[in-house]
Amino acid sequence: MNILGIQFAPLNVPMQRRLQTLAAAAWFIILAFGGFAGWGLTAYFILYTRLRWITLFYLGWMFFIDKDIEERGGRPSKYMKSLTWWKYLKEYFPFKLIKVEGVELDPRQNYLFCSFPHGMLSAGSFNAFVYDRSGFNEHFPHHQASVVTLAQHYKMPFYRDFGLSLGGISASYKSIDYVLKQPEGGRIAVLMVGGAAEAYYCKPGEYTFVLKKRKGFVKLAIRNGTPLVPVLNFGETDLFTQFSSSKGSWFHRLQEALRKYTGMAPIIPLGRGFFQYSFGLVPQRKPLTVVVGHPVNLQKNSNPTQKDIDDVHSQFIEALKALFDEQKKQHFKDPKNIKLSIV
Repeated sequence: MNILGIQFAPLNVPMQRRLQTLAAAAWFIILAFGGFAGWGLTAYFILYTRLRWITLFYLGWMFFIDKDIEERGGRPSKYMKSLTWWKYLKEYFPFKLIKVEGVELDPRQNYLFCSFPHGMLSAGSFNAFVYDRSGFNEHFPHHQASVVTLAQHYKMPFYRDFGLSLGGISASYKSIDYVLKQPEGGRIAVLMVGGAAEAYYCKPGEYTFVLKKRKGFVKLAIRNGTPLVPVLNFGETDLFTQFSSSKGSWFHRLQEALRKYTGMAPIIPLGRGFFQYSFGLVPQRKPLTVVVGHPVNLQKNSNPTQKDIDDVHSQFIEALKALFDEQKKQHFKDPKNIKLSIV
């Protein structure tokens, strides 16, 4: 039904689909605004309720006792990761996790999954590696995944505990190194290499990866002898479009200044609403498929030279390109017009 150019949802939408939309909306709101809500809730408890001493105790525990837990493997909760609620989020897109034929991970080995593209909120990586209903346990039964997110998230009351319960760890060298150094193996660190800067390129049908100058993850992998695994999130850029700004404009300069200060890309996402499809903050109902490729094995070297790093970096880029060209035929109606750009 179209009214004044706005495409409204029909009134007879089944309850199952309504719940799926609610799950997708809640996911976006929590990830985008949960940290600020946590600070607001903390201030409210301290200033206006009888919970002030409990809240102050919590803050003391958070900053002085439980500090840096996100750099020591996190604190995943089996209960949170197995909630029935995640079923509705998975069905909304719908979502699917697949691995390329022949990909098998060594149970005694740790791996660094390098996920592209970042998108607005990394929907692909969240659905693939955070909760237990994604199919991850069936594909990789001997490994535990830890998704790397901004260190600032773990300084936000209540929100940090949400992230930790879902297996999140900090996006720092120390944090990733801790996971990759586990001697028993069976650990995976999932890194969105392009980071917040890559979110600027999140537009439907476009696949631009920020990778050309990002080599720190390669150095970390070489030092630990950890294989690099290319991971592609097909459909990630179709979930939102955004208010665009040309490079060099005042708005783009403001975005960059805020990104460098906060670590987050201040982008205005354009999705859909609860009851209409034309605008809003709910991601579009588009297929989302995460593909895990073959590991790029490398030789452990505690003191790699720049040439060592450059060689492995080039090897990884070639593996990523090959995976994209091979898999795009299965995930796009017109694969010839979908190009991968690395900046």
